[in-house]
Amino acid sequence: MEQKKRKCGVLLHPTSLPSNLGIGTFGDEAKRFVDILAKAHITLWQMLPLGPTGYGDSPYAARSTFAGNELLIDLKQLACDGYLELSDVLEAPSFDAKRIDYGKVRAFKMPLLQKAADAFGNMAGKEDKAGYAAFRKHEAYWLDDYALYVALCDAYGDSRWFSEWPEELKRREPEAVAEACRKYQTAIERTKLIQFFFYQQLSELKAYANGLGIGLIGDIPIFVAPDSVDVWTNQHLFELDKDGNQKGSSGVPPDAFSADGQLWGNPLYNWKEHEKDDFAWWTKRLEHVLTTCDVVRIDHFRGFAAYWEVPAGEKTAIHGKWVPAPGKKLFEHLKTVFGGDMPVIAEDLGVITPDVEELRDSNGFPGMKILQFAFGLDRNGELDTTNPYLPHNCTRRSVMYTGTHDNNTTQGWYAALDGSVKDKVRRYLECPDDQVVWQMMRAALVSCAQDVVFPMQDWLGLGAEARMNVPSTCGSSNWSWRLESLEIPEWRISRLKDMIDIYGRFQH
Repeated sequence: MEQKKRKCGVLLHPTSLPSNLGIGTFGDEAKRFVDILAKAHITLWQMLPLGPTGYGDSPYAARSTFAGNELLIDLKQLACDGYLELSDVLEAPSFDAKRIDYGKVRAFKMPLLQKAADAFGNMAGKEDKAGYAAFRKHEAYWLDDYALYVALCDAYGDSRWFSEWPEELKRREPEAVAEACRKYQTAIERTKLIQFFFYQQLSELKAYANGLGIGLIGDIPIFVAPDSVDVWTNQHLFELDKDGNQKGSSGVPPDAFSADGQLWGNPLYNWKEHEKDDFAWWTKRLEHVLTTCDVVRIDHFRGFAAYWEVPAGEKTAIHGKWVPAPGKKLFEHLKTVFGGDMPVIAEDLGVITPDVEELRDSNGFPGMKILQFAFGLDRNGELDTTNPYLPHNCTRRSVMYTGTHDNNTTQGWYAALDGSVKDKVRRYLECPDDQVVWQMMRAALVSCAQDVVFPMQDWLGLGAEARMNVPSTCGSSNWSWRLESLEIPEWRISRLKDMIDIYGRFQH
């Protein structure tokens, strides 16, 4: 069997792209970024989940697993299309170039997106209207519910359908839903058009990247937010009581990083109900994301073998338990739909047991190797040379990262290490302090891992100030980092390109 080509990718969420409108988009900056990747012989661009974010603005707690984040739509393109005035874009307020202020961006951008949606009916040509009609029909299975959900969130000033909405809407009584559709018809149509803009622009960006030989890596969080449209419209697929309240919550048990574990708060799946209809919701979910990307990373893959269930009312994750999940049946079904060689990366981090490894390997999914996790010491204070994340222990069926969105930047990580561990890092990489980041990248590239991905922050050698997220914390610094400029020094581009070429990760 022919081996897959070795590739190198960069992890950068589109929100982090530079822009004078407060947040990155699918516009010119995204295409310019693709040009830079192509120049450096990078052939993968990994993004975080692209759903519309809610409280905390985490991409992993989106309000829909199918809808797109409206804030990623490029307003300049809408102006070029004639749906906005040029002054709408040119007369924008001043935004912080280093951090996203989601509240300020949302307050500026959403009225303009609604304005563009209203203009579409009057300004759009026959071809665009036909495209929108086809979009509405093809995506109706999620679009209709999402558009109503957005209207109701706005009407009641809250996305918590289970506690803040009227009982008849919480229970989705047909007459109440029909009445709400009539009452909020205008708002519903606007939301559908805004989603059309989102997917139109994302499709154009994907085509542009693919045309330059660059594939997009998408991301599916295993769980969904409790206040999402997914739970509201599919209550039978989740462990809820008759009032819509969660019977338990997702999380992970206590470990070396957290004495109390992590209590994520997502509702758990009613897997028996999923099995009854051949995992239809999961099938649609994977089908949908694979139309927007070329490869998909599935977050918290171990949860398909067994998940950590925390009883309702607990304040920490300590008193949870492992509950088996039907991952084997799920992926057997998905293979019948998508074929045996599904383009999936399994995020197999955390408490990994033999059943998780068997589920990953039996499906041929590459796992993840994180270099920042590779430098643990043994009981004698020496480098544990058996650590599976060390490049010399890496398996081919894996994707090696210097770090992920949840890690510190590699420069920030190294700066925070104590002296003894720093010494082991330098000795393993055989380099001085100022070359550690580059040599971490080189060590990943030279490994036998199928693919290698670096956060953009590592390519630029940025410190802890550029960290994307600190797990189990809330705050304005999470998910808000912005790349100030795409003026990447030529020496950084050429140095990485040379390493990619010499280690066989680019095919002409």
